[in-house]
Amino acid sequence: MGYDAGIELFGVIAGAITSMGFIPQLIKGYKTKKLDDISYFMPIVLIIGMTMWFVYGLLQGALAVVIANTVGVGSCCALLLMKRKYS
Repeated sequence: MGYDAGIELFGVIAGAITSMGFIPQLIKGYKTKKLDDISYFMPIVLIIGMTMWFVYGLLQGALAVVIANTVGVGSCCALLLMKRKYS
């Protein structure tokens, strides 16, 4: 199967949209300094899963998967750090 830039772009856009889902929570947490309603379990599980997807993306050479999960892991780590700092 050959390389298709259109499919790769579709994957990058899908990953960007998914990763943007964390932004409202990060902004809200930063503004209110309250993350009591966020558990530690959720971001930790997401970090594990996204790290596995990241490795999969590296092994498959899937740039969209690598980029999306890099952003996702970073967002989850930021959420954890904010929860720890503000809780």
